[in-house]
Amino acid sequence: MKKAIVIGAGIAGIASALRLKNKGYDVTVFEANAYAGGKLHAINQNGFRFDVGPSLFTMPHLVDDLFHLHGVNPRDYFNYSQKEVVCNYFWSDGTTFSVPADKQEFVQRASEKFGAPSSFVRQYLDRNQKKYDLTADIFLNKSLHRWSTYFSWNTFKSLLQSGKLDIDKTLNEVNQQYFEHPKLVQLFNRYATYNGSSPYVTPGIMSMIPHLEMHFGTFHPKGGMHEISQSLFRLAEKVGVTFQFNEAVTSIDYQQSRVTGITTTSGSYAADVVVSNMDVFSTYKHLLKSAKQPYKILRQERSSSALIFYWGINQLFPQLDLHNILFSDHYQDEFKEIFENKSLHDDPTIYIHITSKEDPNDAPANCENWFVMINAPGNVGQDWSALIAKARANVIRKINQVLCTDIEKLILTESILDPILIERQTKSHQGSLYGTSSNSKFAAFWRHPNFSNQFDNLYFCGGSVHPGGGIPLCLLSAKIATEQIKSS
Repeated sequence: MKKAIVIGAGIAGIASALRLKNKGYDVTVFEANAYAGGKLHAINQNGFRFDVGPSLFTMPHLVDDLFHLHGVNPRDYFNYSQKEVVCNYFWSDGTTFSVPADKQEFVQRASEKFGAPSSFVRQYLDRNQKKYDLTADIFLNKSLHRWSTYFSWNTFKSLLQSGKLDIDKTLNEVNQQYFEHPKLVQLFNRYATYNGSSPYVTPGIMSMIPHLEMHFGTFHPKGGMHEISQSLFRLAEKVGVTFQFNEAVTSIDYQQSRVTGITTTSGSYAADVVVSNMDVFSTYKHLLKSAKQPYKILRQERSSSALIFYWGINQLFPQLDLHNILFSDHYQDEFKEIFENKSLHDDPTIYIHITSKEDPNDAPANCENWFVMINAPGNVGQDWSALIAKARANVIRKINQVLCTDIEKLILTESILDPILIERQTKSHQGSLYGTSSNSKFAAFWRHPNFSNQFDNLYFCGGSVHPGGGIPLCLLSAKIATEQIKSS
């Protein structure tokens, strides 16, 4: 039986291991940390449970597919419920808007709330779906870096209709083209943050992102987001994947054009195939130091990072749901501060994720577990102690203003995750959440491919390579990478 090694037990690494096992390989996953899941992790403190990383779950069929691949009923391992409310939005002037999951209901409510003709809202959503239908097969389901992808009728049809993709406009320009109300424009501009980019720079094709949310729905996993990675980890162990925790890989070994295995802090291991789920920048800089470096790719602008406060709150807030956004009054300046000045704006947009709304056991009685996040620049040597202290004060001020409370008096417990810790714990260069940013119309093509141009048997998966970051795309990256590997 041929041997496959996966570097990193993030969700894409676990998915790759499951797919390689299905192909007949003897699979071992090496992980520097003591746990599986990568960014999709959890912590418990003083009776509160917090999901540490990703907080939005959509396209659950991509998780279910991995169970079906091994002939297992996913409901025996992993369960989730669909949300009727996608997100609650708040503005400092008192305006609120709750986005329903039903598309037609959204059209009606958005039209009434923001004075936009319902036909415009519907046309906008329909165009987003068209963008997805034209590009999904090319950008999400196949390797962009294989010529075979481009020699198909679907690709030809997409190229003929490329004018409908809005790649020469920014996302903000597309949204302003459809809507006059600045708050509705801001609501749709927010989707640029789903891949760590700025709506004032990222191309208009990114308006397909709300289609994914509205078409496939948003879900809450029973047991929290952490259960996504843990259920797949349990499945992997069941089918015979071996996990080596607390064993960091120090190099990928090779001879001429073939990888021969890896060296870790504990020894050396031979392999027929190696898949790296480590950030591609770190893979080259730390594991392939002597190999030819893809400098153009490694020099690309990184996506945004995050500053997250995990607060145990001693009160119930009925106006909040699982997903909540408190918008900045200076949205464009906020992104300029992040991407140009590499700093934090004094009026940040705040995302609050509260899983105790769905799983009451995640917090003590009459309490809530708040995951409070603001978008942040990557770590490039800033004074993070000063930035965090200032940001915390600004976050508290804004929450108090919008929710009419005194939130600091309600905080029973606190932990903080910043770009330095994200970089340290996950090896994501600069603490970026999505690898490279999508602040270019060519960004998708400039992402590192899921294979190596130097080594015949080295592959890459995860949020730093094609097709991008976020749980669905990481799962697709594992699928694209392993589909290029022959069965054992």
